[in-house]
Amino acid sequence: MVLPEGFALPPVPYLLGLVAAVTLVAGALYRTGPSVTDRTVVALAPWVAVGSALHVLYVVEWVPGAVRPLLGTPAVYLTTFAVAGAVWLAAPSTPVSAERALAATGTAVALVVVGYALARGIRAGELAVFWPAVALAVAVGVTVALWIGTRRTYPDAAAATGAAGVLALFGHALDAVSTAVGVDVLGFGERTPVSQIVLDAAAGLPTADVIGVGWLFVLVKLVIAEAVVVLFAELVREDPREGYLLLGAVGAVGLGPGAHNLLLFVVAG
Repeated sequence: MVLPEGFALPPVPYLLGLVAAVTLVAGALYRTGPSVTDRTVVALAPWVAVGSALHVLYVVEWVPGAVRPLLGTPAVYLTTFAVAGAVWLAAPSTPVSAERALAATGTAVALVVVGYALARGIRAGELAVFWPAVALAVAVGVTVALWIGTRRTYPDAAAATGAAGVLALFGHALDAVSTAVGVDVLGFGERTPVSQIVLDAAAGLPTADVIGVGWLFVLVKLVIAEAVVVLFAELVREDPREGYLLLGAVGAVGLGPGAHNLLLFVVAG
């Protein structure tokens, strides 16, 4: 079993609608071929946070039944892509203007969704901010250290990947650190089988009773993220559009679960 816990397709009418929306948006983006740079990847990051926040609302059952099938796993990825892609298509044609439109709208929507989740959490009296804040601070510190090391050890890779490389490192640092905090400190479980294998391996070591099991997951994630940034540098140089899109996808795979973890820890205690 390699699929995360809770993975289930939505009812057929919702699934068909999502597939149609994604197909139309993806086809339109392919035809128009918008410019993609490292700044474009960063501009899309708020939309990753939107999808994460929407899925948190799904998990804690704070969404209306009519839209709930759109926010599960994997439906929330398709939903977010369709909306973000439509915004990208409607954005001004110049690269800088499009990036600003993507970032501004994504940030605005993220603030609304996160604000709603926090407001519900306050009313329920379940907000817990300390450990999520610690996880975020540690992830930022780790990212800074990794990027400094990357610039010194692989300066060409750092120059090629730019802000997209930083985002990829941060996304996976956030996922790794927040998972470690959730498992070792807050008592949350891990829903992804592959990640659970790493945690189980750490649980079998003599260090488990002393420093927990999350440290090995953090180490593995950071090594993989660093390797991906270095290896993708050549692809970015050869084909910037494809390279940045793939590097952005790698960053989203980390940033999405990491942002989801933080908000879930805050509102679910």
